[in-house]
Amino acid sequence: MTYTVYDDAITMKLIQEACKALGISMDAILKLFGEYFFKFCKMSGYDRMLRTLGGNLTEFIENLDALHSYLALSYQEMNAPSFRVEREADGKMLLHYYSDRSGLCHIVPGIIEAVAKDFFNTEVTMDILDVNEEEERTGKKEHVVFLIVQKSPRQLRRAKPNRLQGSQGIQRDQEALDTAFLRMKEKYLSVSVCLVKKSRWEVVRSMVMLGKGHLVNNFVPIYPKRLWIEEKTFCNAFPFHIVFDESLRVKQAGVNIQKYVPGLQTQKIRLNEYFSIVHPQVTFNIVSICKFINSQFVLKARREMMPDAWKIQPPLKLRGQMIWMESMRCMIYMCSPKLRRLQELEAHKMYLSDIAPHDTTRDLILLNQQRLSEIELSNQLERKKEELPVLSKHLTIEKKKTETLLYAMLPEHVANQLKEGKKVAAGEFKTCTILFSDVVTFTNICAACEPIQIVNMLNSMYSKFDRLTSVHEVYKVETIGDAYMVVGGVPVPTGSHAQRVANFALGMRISAKEVMNPVTGEPIQIRVGIHTGPVLAGVVGDKMPRYCLFGDTVNTASRMESHGLPNKVHLSPTTYRALENQGFEIIERGEIEVKGKGKMTTYFLIQNLNASEDEIMGRPQTLLDHKAEPGITIWHTALKKSSSWNPTARSPSASRQSHPPDAVRAPQQPAWSMLGNADLRGKLSSKRQTFLKL
Repeated sequence: MTYTVYDDAITMKLIQEACKALGISMDAILKLFGEYFFKFCKMSGYDRMLRTLGGNLTEFIENLDALHSYLALSYQEMNAPSFRVEREADGKMLLHYYSDRSGLCHIVPGIIEAVAKDFFNTEVTMDILDVNEEEERTGKKEHVVFLIVQKSPRQLRRAKPNRLQGSQGIQRDQEALDTAFLRMKEKYLSVSVCLVKKSRWEVVRSMVMLGKGHLVNNFVPIYPKRLWIEEKTFCNAFPFHIVFDESLRVKQAGVNIQKYVPGLQTQKIRLNEYFSIVHPQVTFNIVSICKFINSQFVLKARREMMPDAWKIQPPLKLRGQMIWMESMRCMIYMCSPKLRRLQELEAHKMYLSDIAPHDTTRDLILLNQQRLSEIELSNQLERKKEELPVLSKHLTIEKKKTETLLYAMLPEHVANQLKEGKKVAAGEFKTCTILFSDVVTFTNICAACEPIQIVNMLNSMYSKFDRLTSVHEVYKVETIGDAYMVVGGVPVPTGSHAQRVANFALGMRISAKEVMNPVTGEPIQIRVGIHTGPVLAGVVGDKMPRYCLFGDTVNTASRMESHGLPNKVHLSPTTYRALENQGFEIIERGEIEVKGKGKMTTYFLIQNLNASEDEIMGRPQTLLDHKAEPGITIWHTALKKSSSWNPTARSPSASRQSHPPDAVRAPQQPAWSMLGNADLRGKLSSKRQTFLKL
């Protein structure tokens, strides 16, 4: 997450794992990371901002603190390091690195060397002279001193031909450089810590040479002999400035800083009585300020020194530059209020008019207000991005629920075509089997019961029937009142459509015995009619579309149901022919008068001779009752999984006679497997005999 602060412990763990994986030292990993981080900043849109920090490497480094201060407006919890460069006209340079995040100093050489090469076409080498804890700064801060050796592009071009002279010359140059560096480091470390701390660096500065060139340009400014501005005009033109001497006594202050810090109007006050230094974190004295003279200073007003009515307001913060005036032995602090947004301006009871027109702080507040809004939007987008996998998972679950509900209303291929916005063409099926059923005396039951009792009865019955449609793979077309309609062979054609619907009808008859009549308390009775023939099937309507069947086959199937008898499965002649010799017991009803059809010879379906009640109902299969031997159950499971098992197939030896409901039958079974439960219990009396026999 871009604007999330991660603990340095996570970074160090990543570095340690990278060291193990790559087989290189932590220092090398950090340096490589520094090089990549510079490239990453360029790719992230900071390329132009970085290029404009300075005209040379020294100016670039001196302005890094200012860049970090600007970025802190957006990344408010950023804990950036601080840099200080020591340089003179003869080309001496030391880089001081301060950070309260220890162990990350080796990133600096990677960044600086990449910047020098990319922006300034300069080759730079950096070595560590010293690592310690800076005593002058508040808290424990890591202070690392880097020696920077830099070559100009002309020196690089001049040095390239010499490299072709051979590896021996290169080796001698490298050895000489290493010897000089070691000698310089020994001299640096041998310098004792003096009471006046700046003298230590004065000794160091005399030891470091950065080639023949200078790190500054050749521009020479011209100054006037006297300052052509009066005191009052200066204090109004720069409303936020303070002049103080070496003892921190305030000599002069801008008009608006006096307005918001009234104590500055008092004579002979000390600056550190009213302000504390926030950045850089140095002790408040002239020596420390001079040492960090190139850094941006942030001062915060002390709340306890404010008037009582102002103590509830947030303390005023100033951000600006310290400039040493040698002739007057005074320091001038040119600053502006440190404000990030309009809300902070209002909290301090300030106005944009309090800031000088030439001060870019006015523009910064307005621009940053817009930028903070964009950052908040970016944070929201990243949070939503993190939530996307979870939302996608929930969406998949909800989509599955929706599809399950949709597929319960329409055939899957039809539903998919409708989801794609396609028209579903009607299809002709040359042969299928349709079933209708209703509840006997349903009208009388409705008249004698409460509506909720009817709903509960139908719900119980239809739930059982719906389960059977999955067991026998038939398609439920619709329910109207107490009428229930299914079809086999539509929408997916199959050759066994008649057998499937017949087994479904037998299951309906068994299930109906489990549903009680709310009037009598006895099991309800149903009538079932089945007919086989051609149909036309398709989707009709735009709202609540239904998959409907059309044709005379539908009418005939309905007539079979309406002319049937209670608890009987009434078959038309075409259905009888489809089920003949398929292992079903069927008896002839005789010739009856059918409305709209004339005289027809119809039949009653009694049972499936090759399937037990458990198989018809789709219950867990066991050969015997709850006392069955384990060996028997194993044999039955294996038999069912064999390729010859088919509950609807007719055995060559099967007859139209009734068999025990729990007996197992399959084509071409051995004679001993056709025995009833009593014979099996007699012959297989123990587990050992069971396993031996099987």
